[in-house]
Amino acid sequence: MPIAVWRSPLARAIHHNRSLPYARYFQLATVDPKGYPANRTVVFRGFLDNSNQLKVITDTRSQKIHDINHHPWGEVCWYFPNTREQFRLAGQLTLITADYPDEGLQQVRQQTWQNLSDAARLQFAWPDPGVARVPDKQAFSPPPPALDQPLPNFCLLLLEPVKVDHLRLQGFPQNRWLYYQDSSGEWFQKAVNP
Repeated sequence: MPIAVWRSPLARAIHHNRSLPYARYFQLATVDPKGYPANRTVVFRGFLDNSNQLKVITDTRSQKIHDINHHPWGEVCWYFPNTREQFRLAGQLTLITADYPDEGLQQVRQQTWQNLSDAARLQFAWPDPGVARVPDKQAFSPPPPALDQPLPNFCLLLLEPVKVDHLRLQGFPQNRWLYYQDSSGEWFQKAVNP
């Protein structure tokens, strides 16, 4: 699949904001089974090789897994302070869990696990998220997980954008572009009013 036209302005924004560690974070919105919106901050882990898919990690025990299993669409909102740009990327979400059938994506899941910091890997060995707090603080100091084998609850999450809204807040008037895919997968760009 060819690299989408929106990747160039996004790459520029990432580059110009690389000095800001928090510029790697964006908000991921999903819809829960009752129809309520759910939004949380996640860390950008790069793009899946030779694709337009954004990589994120999550725990299969988290609420977002239930949301995505019910409705596998989401939207990312990513703001870059240095360049005063916002990107909203909407698309299909794919959960690469321990039993996902694609061998190539399993290898990407394992590589992503190996690229994590020790502290990030350790969080996947903590008690179940979202339930009553465990009173024993030792539960949050388990033995370090193996580097070569992701824990079963470690999940690679992929977002395949089908629509991108790019807003540059610099200048007057501000500039905004919509990028969208047609049914054959070709990307188009259109300047719109901010």
